[in-house]
Amino acid sequence: MNRYQIDFPKIGIRPVIDGRRKGIRESLEEQTMKMALAAKELIQGQLRYPNGEPIEVVIADTTIGGVKEAARCQNQFEREGVEVTLTVTPCWCYGTEVMDQTPQTIKAVWGFNGTERPGAVFLAAVLAVHGQKGLPAFGIYGRNVQDCTDTEIPEDVSKKILLFAKAAVAAKAMRGNSYLQIGSVCMGIGGSILNQDFMQQYLGLRSESVDESEILRRMEQGIYDPEEFERALAWTKENCTQGWDKNPEELRPNKEGYEAWWEFVVKNMLIVRDLMVGNPKLAKMGFIEESCGHNAIAAGIQGQRQWTDFRPNFDFLEAMLNSQFDWNGLRESYVIATENDTLNAITMLFEHLLTDCPGIFADVRTYWSPEAVERVTGEKLEGYAKDGIIHLINSGAAALEGTGAVLDKDGTPMIKPFYQMTDEEAKACLEATDWCPADLFYFRGGGFSSHFIGGTKGQMPVTMARINLVHGVGPVMQLAEGYTCQLSKKVHDILDKRTDPTWPTTWFAPKLTGEGAFTDVYSVMSNWGSNHGAFCYGHVGDRLITLASMLRIPVSMHNVEKERIFRPAVWAAFGTQELEGADYRACEAFGPLYKA
Repeated sequence: MNRYQIDFPKIGIRPVIDGRRKGIRESLEEQTMKMALAAKELIQGQLRYPNGEPIEVVIADTTIGGVKEAARCQNQFEREGVEVTLTVTPCWCYGTEVMDQTPQTIKAVWGFNGTERPGAVFLAAVLAVHGQKGLPAFGIYGRNVQDCTDTEIPEDVSKKILLFAKAAVAAKAMRGNSYLQIGSVCMGIGGSILNQDFMQQYLGLRSESVDESEILRRMEQGIYDPEEFERALAWTKENCTQGWDKNPEELRPNKEGYEAWWEFVVKNMLIVRDLMVGNPKLAKMGFIEESCGHNAIAAGIQGQRQWTDFRPNFDFLEAMLNSQFDWNGLRESYVIATENDTLNAITMLFEHLLTDCPGIFADVRTYWSPEAVERVTGEKLEGYAKDGIIHLINSGAAALEGTGAVLDKDGTPMIKPFYQMTDEEAKACLEATDWCPADLFYFRGGGFSSHFIGGTKGQMPVTMARINLVHGVGPVMQLAEGYTCQLSKKVHDILDKRTDPTWPTTWFAPKLTGEGAFTDVYSVMSNWGSNHGAFCYGHVGDRLITLASMLRIPVSMHNVEKERIFRPAVWAAFGTQELEGADYRACEAFGPLYKA
């Protein structure tokens, strides 16, 4: 089944040149085109789309020395699906004549740092024009002077090209797809109020809504693949271990009752996946309309309480769809949020598009100070946890990679994209998870919650993020880079049991700066803008900040080092001392990427 109904965006390389003939242009042709080829090789060699395929890069048919060639390049790129452009040059060019003036593309310019020709002068001039015309562009300029014969891309330039390319493809990958909400507002949570203007104007996403009764209709009328259901159920019984039932004995179902729950949640997963992306098998069964799906690149599902008061919960499908494997083998993660938290779903989508790995949904549940931990456990926190920890725990569902069961070559927990995973690593994630029967006081209809046995393994670098909507401002992003923490079994058990020991727990310690929202761990918790957040593998706050600037979403809170931040060059015109304020002003001035 095709995850995406539209093609991924391509990156176009625009080699621009001094158009003066009789020796000047002719002497620069080879060097200029070599820059374009080097950039193409860098991007295609280092970056992939989330489905594992290399990012496609197109080079303009000729160098661009004037408006006619610029127009030909634009026509070529439109034919070939280019939505991101990187302009490269080693020399002076006539800025307004050669620049990318297409409003729809996301733009960067790399000016070669050499003294033979003034590439840096052109870079400064054309970036000024981009700002003047309301077409923000990222400026890329190496720190050290190179010889004109040097074809190597310096490391600092490489980092910026790759950061720009990955974030720009992520920004454009959403356009034309859909967000699917199944159900409606959940338990009064603001994030589950679908804001169609945000989806359309900032992300280019359509908004689709389906009532939860559609799931029951498909179950009752057999609108799912029965052969896949049997295969999925057999795989689930073999690989998904049923865990501890915390419910009083008199409330627990018998063996047949548990079996009925398993059959229900597996069938539910098939149906929700089909609602998101469609299933050609349904067309062969005569259900042509249902086979199409809703072209959803992300989704959320209401669950509590109207559904979970009388039907098994959605935890199994949420955990397994967000994971990168199932009975069909290794595959790309689907993005689906608990409690139809649309804003957390989009945060998870950002994380997925930027890392090719799943985002892990969580309640930002509790701040545990070192003093409080010592008081209730008798032990001191150590390592990354020494200054306190935040308890991240969803009410029953999280991608299984969040266990930290996959290890790097040094034995440190990590999360890999599916195209780098092995079947053995998928099995390790399954073995690190058991499925506890749902708390029947919370979920009266039953079901199973994914439970990380012993919690997420420690020492894993992660980034927690969240988008919030603020009246009068619009969308705002916040993020915190940090590490997962491994507590002793005694401490983990005592703290975990104070919440719900059948849910997936991660102990998180943000990196502290000693200032503002990162003065201490308590400050991080108290400045977090919602009850939910999502974390992903790696310290990728710089990628999130770059992506947010492309979409015109200001970042209110982060702990990313200043030298790692990369935004459009014109952002400096809004202030260089207090960057958060400048970001807000720039985003307001330029407005949403897709605003009419």
